[in-house]
Amino acid sequence: MYISPLMFAGYDGWLLPALLGVLLLSFWAQSRVQNTFKKYSKVPASRGVPACSVANALLRNENSTVQVTPVGGNLTDHFDPRTNIVGLSEAVYNDNSVAAVAVAAHEIGHVMQYEEGYLPIRLRNAVLPVANIGSMAAPWIVIAGLLFGSYKLSLIGVILFGAMLLFQVVTLPVEFNASSRGIEMLQSGGFLSYDEVPQAKAVLRAAAFTYVVAALASLVSFLRLLSIANRGRRN
Repeated sequence: MYISPLMFAGYDGWLLPALLGVLLLSFWAQSRVQNTFKKYSKVPASRGVPACSVANALLRNENSTVQVTPVGGNLTDHFDPRTNIVGLSEAVYNDNSVAAVAVAAHEIGHVMQYEEGYLPIRLRNAVLPVANIGSMAAPWIVIAGLLFGSYKLSLIGVILFGAMLLFQVVTLPVEFNASSRGIEMLQSGGFLSYDEVPQAKAVLRAAAFTYVVAALASLVSFLRLLSIANRGRRN
């Protein structure tokens, strides 16, 4: 979750309480992800197939040449379109639990998005370079605008951070869609029983909620930067 270094500067109506609320929500969301994954990582999927094998089977079903490989870390699962590799974390790769299978299928959902040219993921990739600049430079550009008495310079910083906000918002349909695709592939492939589907969905919903919180945090940061820029204009 991104927090601007200017966020705690001064008090501005409801924005500071909103930030504190988002911070608390973020801690809760991360805890929920860990607890939900831990809970269903103890529930073996009825097929008993390791997540890496499930991922490879789903890729074969979609005629994809993407490779699956183990990666270090905890819940560091991802798909890298630059290398065409799905990385599954140590807790997922060789595990045959409902949680591991759900996470693996989610990443294959991302593969399908790229291979089909899913519009939200294309938009997210287009915004990413500006979002990266905005996340790092925007607060300092706003500060520079205040120091030099230039509202236009501060506004440039706000606009750049707006790209970060847009990136976070567009990420939401990308993540929800990847989960939907993953669950659908698991069901159609017979990798989960009827009773296991709600459990897999619970794991993916918990993970998706962290992206909702990240978008809220970016929104509060954006409004805070805009407020600071407008304050400099009034001064």
